Amino acid sequence: MIYLKSDEEIDLIKASAQVLGKAHAEVAKWIKPGVSTIQLDRIAESFIRDNNGIPSFKGFGGSGRIPSFPGSLCISVNEVVVHGIPGAYVLRDGDIISIDCGVKLNGYHSDSAYTYPVGEVAREVMDLLVATKKSLYLGIEKAREGFRTGDIGHAVQSYVERQGYSVVRELVGHGVGKGLHEAPEVPNYGNKGRGVALRDGMVIAIEPMINLGRRSIVQESDGWTIRTADRKASAHFEHTVAVRKHHAEILTTFDYIEAVTANSSLMVSA
Repeated sequence: MIYLKSDEEIDLIKASAQVLGKAHAEVAKWIKPGVSTIQLDRIAESFIRDNNGIPSFKGFGGSGRIPSFPGSLCISVNEVVVHGIPGAYVLRDGDIISIDCGVKLNGYHSDSAYTYPVGEVAREVMDLLVATKKSLYLGIEKAREGFRTGDIGHAVQSYVERQGYSVVRELVGHGVGKGLHEAPEVPNYGNKGRGVALRDGMVIAIEPMINLGRRSIVQESDGWTIRTADRKASAHFEHTVAVRKHHAEILTTFDYIEAVTANSSLMVSA
């Protein structure tokens, strides 16, 4: 079932998203060679809790022999597409790092992701980051009443494939609200005019996951980490967006991130 949100509920998601955006910026301050991914995770969790939020990802999911997610951040480095578990890995010059974070505040979740270059990154990899970020905004342009999820996916897919990249198919965007993952699914590929009809009041996470090489992925034995099968780089950008009648309202923000990264090697322009 798809839940349409009232203006009041959308305002609550936006308040959650402000804490989320600031948490991202706190993490961005520490992204550099020599820093471990678990250090970044601790920074995010402390900031979120100090601002009366709950890390949406910590303790999420899990079933059978697969434990619930242990981190406050999904930290995915280089060929890891998504769901990387924070740990002892120490960032190196030339890495890329995707930081995916969710915050629950006053009963409502927000969700966003940003991929950073660490130090001097190969030109082809930097181009991937720029294209992935641009594809996010092309998808967001279609998040208006009268369009369908296929229009969002088509906007993302058609752009990145023209650049020579591939779209991950097995992982998709999703609705956001009282649940971290709600209906509908929002694929990053598709056909115009197909899929779920978008209606005013829907809140969705749009999150292109784009690979430098082939689109095939593999899941690691931890049950969470998703990598590219060919071990080439993957990038991930995400916003939580409210569907409106005449426009898409972006509820999350990269403003705090980009205030920190401006005029630095971490900046990703699109």
